[in-house]
Amino acid sequence: MVQEEEAAGRHGMLLALCGCVVLCMTTWFSAAAVLPQLRALWSLSDAAAGWMTIGVQIGFVLGAVAAAVTGLPDRVAPRRLMAVAAAGAAAANLALLWAPGAEVALGLRVATGVLMAGVYPPALKLVATWFRRGRGVALGSVIGALTLGSALPHAVNAVGGVAWQGVISVASLATLLGGLGVLLLREGPYPFPKSSFDARRLGQALAARPVLLATGGYLGHMWELYAMWAWMLSFLGARVGQGSLASWLCFAIVAVGAPACIAAGALADRWGRTAVTMGLMAASGLCAALMGFAYAGPLWLVVAVGLVWGATVIADSAQFSAVVTEVGDPALVGTALTAQLGLGFGLTALAIWLVPLVAGVVGWQWAFVVLVPGPLLGIWSMGLLRLRPEAQRIAGGKR
Repeated sequence: MVQEEEAAGRHGMLLALCGCVVLCMTTWFSAAAVLPQLRALWSLSDAAAGWMTIGVQIGFVLGAVAAAVTGLPDRVAPRRLMAVAAAGAAAANLALLWAPGAEVALGLRVATGVLMAGVYPPALKLVATWFRRGRGVALGSVIGALTLGSALPHAVNAVGGVAWQGVISVASLATLLGGLGVLLLREGPYPFPKSSFDARRLGQALAARPVLLATGGYLGHMWELYAMWAWMLSFLGARVGQGSLASWLCFAIVAVGAPACIAAGALADRWGRTAVTMGLMAASGLCAALMGFAYAGPLWLVVAVGLVWGATVIADSAQFSAVVTEVGDPALVGTALTAQLGLGFGLTALAIWLVPLVAGVVGWQWAFVVLVPGPLLGIWSMGLLRLRPEAQRIAGGKR
């Protein structure tokens, strides 16, 4: 009876967790949202400006590796880990207000990323304790919340008249409130078993072939995602000029991914995760290839392709994590998720670094073409996973 009552309240818990994630994730792109102001303040080159976002990605990788090696996500209750990490991330982000220059700011961005590794992966594990059926929609909702939180700083900046310090302050306060809110949540009726520290578990978590293939799909997806998010404002600024219009368009293109994540989760639960992820990666890769052509056309075409790309580039993200929870060792789910995310975010740092270099050679119009190989790799990897017998455990046998 207890389990029935807890399961019956799962949608309320999912809504509350998503609200907390929206708030917590605002620090991630808070510096990217005010990058034009920071460029002027610290006389940043394109390469130096890119490091304001790359620093968070690298920090996340460091935090994810540390968590995976120590097995922390499988030893500490997700809500406690999230609350402490969110408070730390809020403090590191707020400290940007007193940074004397880009070097100190970069260190703070790395610290923010390290701490965010204690927020995002545990949120995925926490929501999985509430859902066995419908897990794709549930995890998709959390990724949708992450997407909306990542987009919000662009909306704050687009309002106009708000100093960059105000954007950073609002994002930091939101992250702190999100972390405090997580403390009010609890694990669901399907908790994963806790495990003691053993460094060998990291290798065990990734050694399973299905987990490895799901991670390959995730790597292809991540090559495209964060580089697109990080540089869309610069792309739009080159097309329409820097200002509130570029920020509003960037907000819309990123935020449209939030409902797309939920819709993709429902489709994945019904049609299978490998089919949906392959279809979405094909669509997003096509958009990456078409953005350069749209750039030369009317603004409505740029916006239309951008919105489709914004929806498809993130919509499948949760499904790679869902696959890991379904085919991986239950005792190693936290470690496997954190390792998968750490590898993915490590790859994003390279993609984020590469895009402005390409833009410097061919211009922003064609800079996103370099992202096309990622989805192709992801489609190949998920196709191989679909053919394996273990795929019968994915989405209740729908693969």
